[in-house]
Amino acid sequence: MQFRKLKVDGALEFTPKVFPDDRGLFLSPFQEPTFVEATGHKLFPVAQTNHSRSQRGVVRGVHFTVTRPGSAKYVYCARGKAIDIVVDIRVGSPTFGQWDSVLLDQDDFRAMYFPVGCGHAFIALEDDTVMSYMVSSSYVPEHELALSVVDPALGLPIPDDITEPIISDRDQVAPTLAEAKDAGILPVYSLCQEIERELYR
Repeated sequence: MQFRKLKVDGALEFTPKVFPDDRGLFLSPFQEPTFVEATGHKLFPVAQTNHSRSQRGVVRGVHFTVTRPGSAKYVYCARGKAIDIVVDIRVGSPTFGQWDSVLLDQDDFRAMYFPVGCGHAFIALEDDTVMSYMVSSSYVPEHELALSVVDPALGLPIPDDITEPIISDRDQVAPTLAEAKDAGILPVYSLCQEIERELYR
């Protein structure tokens, strides 16, 4: 497995080796030795796994978890194809307001690591796109917040041929990054780092 640092501080891309044969294929989308090498952390602390299936044109996000408790994520695409996006919404981060994206699909099975406090969005490019997540905290509805995925100040990469993105009611009314910062609801970088140290000690 190979890894690559992304533009957002602490975010990573992982690319496993895929073993195809006449029966199909085999791969390991998460590998502890490479994760430890890339992050300097111990084994990812899984509290919950998530699974989503989306039709082409579905845009989910930008989602994040209140800190505390905060949440780290490890995401890959088990079927289909999606643009997966990490957004740095941690106030005080050296890369605050920046984002990076990775094409996740059923061919290369790349994965992304989202540090605590980062926002997550993805755009399904094919019908029946299945995204699989490991997350470090359990789902609590009141802890889950969203930012506008169409915030022009972010300029996230929704393809031009997706002329009518399918966005949930909640995500359609989500605030912009600037509005969320003014409201004081964004994660703070120093606290996110503290939570990460607690997760991996």
